[in-house]
Parts: sequence; structure tokens; C-alpha cells
Amino acid sequence: MKKILVTGGAGFIGSHLCERLLNEGNEVICLDNYFTGSKRNVVHLLDNPFFELIRHDVTEPFYIEVDEIYNLACPASPIHYQYNPIKTIKTSVMGAINMLGLAKRIRAKILQASTSEVYGDPKIHPQTEDYWGHVNPIGLRSCYDEGKRCAESLFMNYHHQNNVRIKIIRIFNTYGTRMHPQDGRVVSNFIIQALHNEDITIYGDGNQTRSFQYVDDLVEGMTRMMATGDDFIGPVNIGNPMEFTIRELAEKVIELTGSRSKLIYMPLPQDDPTQRQPDISLAKKALGGWEPKVHLEEGLLKTIAYFKQLENL
Repeated sequence: MKKILVTGGAGFIGSHLCERLLNEGNEVICLDNYFTGSKRNVVHLLDNPFFELIRHDVTEPFYIEVDEIYNLACPASPIHYQYNPIKTIKTSVMGAINMLGLAKRIRAKILQASTSEVYGDPKIHPQTEDYWGHVNPIGLRSCYDEGKRCAESLFMNYHHQNNVRIKIIRIFNTYGTRMHPQDGRVVSNFIIQALHNEDITIYGDGNQTRSFQYVDDLVEGMTRMMATGDDFIGPVNIGNPMEFTIRELAEKVIELTGSRSKLIYMPLPQDDPTQRQPDISLAKKALGGWEPKVHLEEGLLKTIAYFKQLENL
């Protein structure tokens, strides 16, 4: 049994990770300030004697003895991370400093949940880990993009200077059960609008592409990354390379929900990427042949069922 700290553990992804780690026989400490996370996501774990839930903000130091740390704490949807951009930067940067300092003191292995947003609006396609990105450092999205880029830099420097055992993953668009219904992400937006037979809002012409990964595939990639030897630190892309246009996603959601929704088009937000697709060659090689298993339609059906229950439909 390992003792594992998960920051942001009551969030959409964090709650699935906590559940997985408990099922594998570990003791899990879940840290969350509930800005975007929710007790509802982990309430089913509270009866487990090896699960502990602590309300804490990672911008403040935290002291504990653990074997591993998964650093997931940070709002990840544009609506939430743009709500308080200074707080978003603090969470990414000060949170990384506090967790890396903890890992250094207690000699724990630590994984950083970075993001495909470090690539910005990419000029190469698909994106490989050696691509430096095309990011607007003063744009609306920069609080998140640059915060995560700085966190990666901090992880690398703590590793080189202090021999902290680090892992860095770059998460691509992820969806699934326990998403916040008002998080502003495209999958949840489309499903909620479709379930209520409202117009589905597409920003831009709908030809921009995304690659959608179901949360179970991500969690599998994360745990495999943490289990790799100290000689492999990443960064490594964790995402689904199957590429879809936003319009195709909207049409698929309408089909699967049986909705009467119509598509409407709005102007594209500033710095919104036109293409996003991971090259997962490195993940396949370094993570024991890892690749996504859940097809888009299967994952959407699970997510739709979750939102139907949440909305009492």
C-alpha cells in the first residue's frame, strides 16, 4: 500500500483518479478548495477508511508524509480559469512550488498534470512533445497557458537542481462523467444544450478540430506514467489522436440524445486553437503500449447518461 496525495482530487479528473488509486489498494489523501471541484464527486469514497478528504488551497503550503503526489489542482475550462486569471496563475505556479517543495522534503515522486494548451494555437500538426508551442503570452488564455508552461519549467528545474523525482504529462481534451455541467467545455455545453432542446452554440465555422479522450483512458495513462522508472520524466502527451471537427461533435451529440436542437454559429473567441491533435507515439512506447480504448460514441453515451441523471431528465 502506498500513501498518495492528489491535489484537485475532488475535481472531474481528480475524483476518477482517487477512485482508481483506492481500487488498487492505496491510501489516498484528496486535497481540494472546491473552486471547480465538488464533494459530490467523491462522496461515494468517504466510507472508505483509506480515503481522506481535506479542504485546502495549494497556493498555501501543505505538510504531509506521502509516497507519491499527483498535482492536478487548477481550473481547466476557459470560463473558470478566466474568472480570476491572477488566481489561476497563482494556482499553477505557487501550487507547483509548494508541491515540489513538499516532494523535495519527503523524497516523494510527483506528477504534474500539464496540458495541451502549452502548445497554444499550434503551427505543427499533430503536436509532438518536442514542439515548443505558439502561445500569446498576454492573451485571455495566457493565465492558464503560461501558468502551466511555468509549472513545467519549475518541475524540470526542481529535478535538475534538487533531484526531485518528477513526471510531466500533457493532457488533451478530456470528457466524461463528473464533468461540471456549466464548465464551458464543448462536450458538456453541447450535451446540456441538446438535452434541453436548445440551440447548440458553435464558435467559429465549426471546422476547427479537437481530439476527445474519455476520462478512463486518461487515468490509465496517468497511473502508467507514475509507475515508470526515474529515467523517464516526460513530458508525454496523453490524449486521443482521433480528430473530429466541432460541427461533427455537435451533430453526433444531437444524434445520440435524439434532440431537436439546431446549430447556431458565434464568433470564435480570442486565441482559440484551430487544430488540436496529439501525437501519442511516445506514450505508446514509454507507457507499455498505452493508447485510448474508449471510442467517442461509447464515451458520449456514458456522459449523456450522467448528465441526464444530474439534470433529472
